Amino acid sequence: MQILLVHQNFPGQFVHLAPALAARGHNVIALTASTNTNNYPNGISLAKYNWDPPTFDRKTFRLARTYSEMCYRGEIVASAAIELRDRHGVNPDIVFGTPGWGETLFLREIWTEATHILYGEFFYGPRGLDVGFDPELYKGDLAARMAVTSNNAHLLVATHAADKILSPTHWQARSFPDYIRHRVTVIHDGIDTDRVAPAADAVAQVPGTDIVLRKGDEVLTFINRNLEPHRGYHIFMRALPKVMAARPNVRVVIIGGDGISYSLRPPGDKTWKDIFLDEVKDRLDMSRVHFVGKVPYPTFVNLMRVTRVHAYLTYPFVLSWSMLEAMAAGALVVGSRTPPVQELITDGVNGRLVDFFDVGGWSEALIEALAEPARYDACRAAARETIVGQYDLRRICLPRLVEFVEQSGVKPTTLRGVPA
Repeated sequence: MQILLVHQNFPGQFVHLAPALAARGHNVIALTASTNTNNYPNGISLAKYNWDPPTFDRKTFRLARTYSEMCYRGEIVASAAIELRDRHGVNPDIVFGTPGWGETLFLREIWTEATHILYGEFFYGPRGLDVGFDPELYKGDLAARMAVTSNNAHLLVATHAADKILSPTHWQARSFPDYIRHRVTVIHDGIDTDRVAPAADAVAQVPGTDIVLRKGDEVLTFINRNLEPHRGYHIFMRALPKVMAARPNVRVVIIGGDGISYSLRPPGDKTWKDIFLDEVKDRLDMSRVHFVGKVPYPTFVNLMRVTRVHAYLTYPFVLSWSMLEAMAAGALVVGSRTPPVQELITDGVNGRLVDFFDVGGWSEALIEALAEPARYDACRAAARETIVGQYDLRRICLPRLVEFVEQSGVKPTTLRGVPA
């Protein structure tokens, strides 16, 4: 089959799937943005669309701005698709893309007979998900609900045109509207549990220092792509003074950038990182708190191997791979009692759960886990067993993903939403 993968930052979610499909003899082509400088897997033909970010003046209606931006990119991608079809003879059996940036909006009109698949990571909602969950920072008022509803417009168009949707977790799949869910299949991207595994002799140097951490040291870790409220950075920081006062030998390693991934922009000129650090730093021994920014993947893995406790919090939102990788590495994860985390972690069985907003509860749970590591040895083993048994990349998830794509290759006979 000829399979077209569409992702502005390829390989992205296709990093393992693309080469696996090519190895099975399929003609795999990737369409990505001209700004993408990532390395891509061998055996993949790469095409790029010319991406020049748009500028919108103040006259652009605020609630329509996101849809306008997505249509702008979608039109550029459609032009590149026409060139692939007409000049290079590309006529894919399957078009598989991510809808979040608008890339897939018009591809059904280019290749009407292909099977169109979306990677359905999350469908935003005005109630019951991340919006309004944290009243301190996100009111969930009418203006916020209107913004979320309008921001879903391009996702609705994209999902309407899709034959199938792939979602990584059951909870994320349930974020999609009822009338869409029958087209959603749940298969996780997978965790390479051969690479991410416990190691008794693991060593991790704290980036930017000469401090070397080993398994058995008293280490508390926390990670966000960017340090922000969506991933509970504010709750973790507020719990930290009591933890560090009770555990005078603990070293706290905080991984993540200073930007924004999912949360609203912070007020004023400060970052979320500095806003919540400033709130508590006069009660912290900063010589034992290490903000290390974004780190290379091997450094992250070694930190998960040596950590005594890994704290993970999230709003009702997309589940981070880092939590699964921490579990695979044998870390004790103390997670927020929110639905994405509860899909994987059962309190006291393969980790610990604490109510997201219970700052005192977080302090107590972290102190206890740091003080009595042997008490949670069974939890650590069960955490790894969960990932190996259900989310292993090469033995479980990747074979299922390949099968899903290959079985999706039957061409539809009608356009989506149009009766035969």
